[in-house]
Amino acid sequence: MSISIQEAARIAPSNRQLAWQETEFYGFIHFTVNTFTDREWGTGEESPAVFAPTALDASQWVEACKVAGMRGLILTCKHHDGFCLWPSQYTEHSVSNSPFREGKGDLVREVADACREAGLKFGIYLSPWDRHEPSYGDSDAYNAFFVHQLTELLTGYGEVFAVWFDGACGEGRNGKKQVYDWDAYYEVIRRHQPGAVISVCGPDVRWCGNEAGRTRPVEWSVVPATLRDNEKIQEESQQADDPAFARRIGTSEDDLGSRAVIAEAEELVWYPAEVNTSIRPGWFYHEAEDGAVKSVAELVDLYERTVGGNTTFLLNLPPDRRGLIHETDAARLRGLGEYLRRSYVHDLARGGRCEASASADARHEAAAVIDGQRDTYWRAPAGEEQAWIELELGADQTFDRVVLMEQIAEGQRIERFVLERQEGDQWLPFYVGRVVGYKHICRFEPVRAQRLRLSIEASRWYPTLRAFEVYAANGGV
Repeated sequence: MSISIQEAARIAPSNRQLAWQETEFYGFIHFTVNTFTDREWGTGEESPAVFAPTALDASQWVEACKVAGMRGLILTCKHHDGFCLWPSQYTEHSVSNSPFREGKGDLVREVADACREAGLKFGIYLSPWDRHEPSYGDSDAYNAFFVHQLTELLTGYGEVFAVWFDGACGEGRNGKKQVYDWDAYYEVIRRHQPGAVISVCGPDVRWCGNEAGRTRPVEWSVVPATLRDNEKIQEESQQADDPAFARRIGTSEDDLGSRAVIAEAEELVWYPAEVNTSIRPGWFYHEAEDGAVKSVAELVDLYERTVGGNTTFLLNLPPDRRGLIHETDAARLRGLGEYLRRSYVHDLARGGRCEASASADARHEAAAVIDGQRDTYWRAPAGEEQAWIELELGADQTFDRVVLMEQIAEGQRIERFVLERQEGDQWLPFYVGRVVGYKHICRFEPVRAQRLRLSIEASRWYPTLRAFEVYAANGGV
């Protein structure tokens, strides 16, 4: 039995997925023994004595995130080397046996506290692959060990907005392959942190399919359930970026949710995408990469393509051996934040006038798209899959960005749209787009107009729109 378009339109995010989507842009911190051995992957044989930052300041990390416009931070509490950044009672391979804070430190605590003081959300990464732990490969024993460590992190550091898993899975010291008990991991997260999304190898957030920041031109959040359910097979894969693994969960495909795809699906789910990449070529700090930090222009492009392409943006910031975000990285982040604040502060549509081809009722009139409110929105009458909204700016304005947002609490519906400007008696198109979803940032060469029209040429059942914003990005970076 095929799924109808009306059924597809009704698929909507959970409260935790909606809160995560609204976080939009957040940081990733990779910092462990690898930082001091100049490696990307540790062996698990490193001595805790090598973990010796000289000037670590978690508040400096958080400030670097905040000035860039981020709303959260995810800390790699344990990477594949098995070294724990908190004093876990289940292993000696931790900060307790390092020079850090004379063995009395808890870096997870410091970062969690710094996030809360600055108003940022806090999340955790815990590698399921542990190259140090002797029980790894003895599946039952290691799964119990992993659940214990996961519970420590979920219960000891306040509210967590995301738990980030990759699919790394190798042989243990005993030569055996570990079989992860994902159901047990998910259960303990839901029990202790019900508001946290489980990302990448989990049921809430989908990996975009690469670590280079590439995005799909059409990103659907409503996809076949098989894309979500197959995360439990990753024990067959050596690492999350293995091309075979990407194929199995479908993340390498360009089309995950079109009408043609959902026509073949037995079940649909809300499974949105996250784009993750690093500000440097590596995920951990390497002095040799000090000259290869992404430019402000590159970061701006990443932000506008990801947050503005119906995904979220997770940007890795690797602290150096001092325990600080390097000056170059911090300067680039500051430049990104300055651009975003300059370019998206003055909405030219605010104070204008709107009218629509039709509205469902008096609670969903066109004026809702320019009132700046999160919970008000326009919607067309049920069954009307084509519609238009015209925006009067009040005077001729020059602009190069339009931001559109659907009310995704009601689902993702818009499939194709055109932006037009009025010139005399004519409507001239200047941008053609596909999906909108949570947010679509339309980028184009500057145009000048007093009156704009959004023509929705195709949607599912009926379209909704929460925001229709117009900006002049000051000529870019």
